[in-house]
Amino acid sequence: MSNSLIHAFFVGRAIAETITEQVEATLTNAISTLGKFDAEQRERLRQLTDEVLERAKREEDLALQGRSGLGTAGATTAPTDLQTTIDELRAEIAQVRSALQQYRNSA
Repeated sequence: MSNSLIHAFFVGRAIAETITEQVEATLTNAISTLGKFDAEQRERLRQLTDEVLERAKREEDLALQGRSGLGTAGATTAPTDLQTTIDELRAEIAQVRSALQQYRNSA
């Protein structure tokens, strides 16, 4: 009888160790996969950020080229362009104020 009890104890112990090892391996694989996914997402976000900044830089350069009249005019047109820009911004501010006032009055 004691022989079967000892045998049952060691079988139970072996089952517990095997299950523990399997759970540990599964958990390790899941954490590894999660870490890999996180690293991939961070890399994609970094690439997206780089692409957005690159596009914004290109568009900014194009806009500045169109406004500053680079090339033949040089520095003589810069004050005129600056004054034009200021006037345009003042007009836009006035339009926004008017729209805001109309919104406040209707609400």
